[in-house]
Amino acid sequence: MFDYKKTHTFPFRYEIPNYSSVYLKSQLMLNARIKYLKRCLYSFAKGQKSLELFNITNKHKKILWINISASSLGDSLMDLSSRILLLDKEIDLLTDKKNADLYRNDVFFCNVFTSQDQINNNYELVIIDSYSTRSIKLKTEVAALTKYVGLYGYYNGPEVNRVLFSFHQMNNLLGYKYNEIEINYKAKSSLSISNEDISIIQSLKLPKNFIAIVIGGDWDYRTYNYWDKVIEAIISIEKNVKFILVGSDNGKETEMKILEKFPKSYLQSYVAKFTFNQTAQIISYSKLLLCCDGGLMHAAISINKTIVPLFARLNPEMQLTKSCNAFPLTDPIDVNNIKVKEVLLRYNEAINFYHNHHRF
Repeated sequence: MFDYKKTHTFPFRYEIPNYSSVYLKSQLMLNARIKYLKRCLYSFAKGQKSLELFNITNKHKKILWINISASSLGDSLMDLSSRILLLDKEIDLLTDKKNADLYRNDVFFCNVFTSQDQINNNYELVIIDSYSTRSIKLKTEVAALTKYVGLYGYYNGPEVNRVLFSFHQMNNLLGYKYNEIEINYKAKSSLSISNEDISIIQSLKLPKNFIAIVIGGDWDYRTYNYWDKVIEAIISIEKNVKFILVGSDNGKETEMKILEKFPKSYLQSYVAKFTFNQTAQIISYSKLLLCCDGGLMHAAISINKTIVPLFARLNPEMQLTKSCNAFPLTDPIDVNNIKVKEVLLRYNEAINFYHNHHRF
């Protein structure tokens, strides 16, 4: 009855990038087993275990997707990326307030809820992000008698490429409509930007053919401190280049440093001035994006931008897919160990790609 392998084995038939070997050698297995046992018993106690399904069929037309386990905007975009495989369904989303604005004008979700009080229990199926006690409790409160499927289910172990996990598990639940190669090339995040947000950004009169750079970051080892050196190196070979800085409040200190160093003729800054979706729209007008691993990187991927992303302690294949136009760099410890000349080489590759693929 208690199959602990569910905590670290995929519920679908294909392999995707993961850190299973690292996880299985660690001391985390005991914690995962305890969580698994707790989740199983809680599901039984709440009367939910018998309602679990392992497929989504044609009779499931109206679906509620509960996604409250994504810890960041980027994680949310990755976990919900496979919603594009449910175009023939009417899907509502119940998510955290911090993530809800990402999907207010989404072309795939009909309604976005942040409270169970907003929901009328009228669904044929519920998709639950994971079988955590929090998610099962919420499912019980909003749709106690409705059948459900899991995205991650009991998977609670190794780091994994979340976009590929989402797509392959959704393909599994739909009865493998697509083969492995098809899913790997379809897999990418999606982001819908409202006409209102587009209009707001269009009013800025942004320069043509600019380079966007995401500055700042939540983690020191994923926050690059040499973007000014990168800008300096690019200016030395491209006199007419323009830059736009974007990011959140944690980039304000770096913003001041860069703005003081370069003339206004070279750059503008919109750090912490717009919403996430509006900032994504700024990025959409750029030639390419320079960034570290983070939410705006996933936003850029969602709108098909060419990116030069910097990673640390994580292999790029854990975040990127074959559909990404990405020229990544990585360091096993800290992005600040990546040399400016390495960033410049990747930038040149990305610019050449942009010029060869951009439709004028």
